[in-house]
Amino acid sequence: MADVLLVDDDGHIRDVVRFALTQAGHRVVEAADGRAALAAFAAQPFDVVILDIVMPEEDGLEVCRKIRAESPVPILFLSSRDDELDRVLGLELGADDYVTKPFSPRELVARVKAMLRRVQVDRAGAPGPEVEVEIRRHGRLTLDLTRHRCFFAETEMTLTVTEFNLLAALLRAPGRAYTRDELVERAWGHGHHIEDRTIDSHVRRIRRKFEEVGGDPVETVYGLGYRLRADGT
Repeated sequence: MADVLLVDDDGHIRDVVRFALTQAGHRVVEAADGRAALAAFAAQPFDVVILDIVMPEEDGLEVCRKIRAESPVPILFLSSRDDELDRVLGLELGADDYVTKPFSPRELVARVKAMLRRVQVDRAGAPGPEVEVEIRRHGRLTLDLTRHRCFFAETEMTLTVTEFNLLAALLRAPGRAYTRDELVERAWGHGHHIEDRTIDSHVRRIRRKFEEVGGDPVETVYGLGYRLRADGT
């Protein structure tokens, strides 16, 4: 069960999505515009945010930018098929996934389930003594897989769920080149279709964040995909 913030100015779409999510056991809070969405997000914590792009007051891209500035909560965009540029921009701003309109409510619920499954944050803080902490290190890069924390040298990085899982996938074999399809299977799960451009957008965000603290551990393997630099820098 998760708390979901559903934001769309189309009441019919909200009805369809709310019904599908509540049938799956989730709690849903609705907002009809960007301003109401930000107010709802400030009022309580959410596990997932579902955002339409074209809305009154503040559009979904602006809402995404403001939410992402303060929270790594998983964000899924609802987007029209002819809004490819908006979808890509949304991913650049930090969205984790998108579903195009018209969409299958069953597919949307499956995407939400997959996003929740990728969240490995321990809300209670440090794990108890019976929990084995899993740490992976490579050069100056450290991933705490148990507590979902990332460090570069002494700096803690703020990553979205998708960014963290992509980095964890690359860290399984530093120096090995992964195709985009391999990264999708490791970060999203088997059978999940993600466009190459989506992977590229997430990787660009990861690299931009590391560049801000003086590093860039990910490199492009042209014509294939990505890998972690052998020296971890």
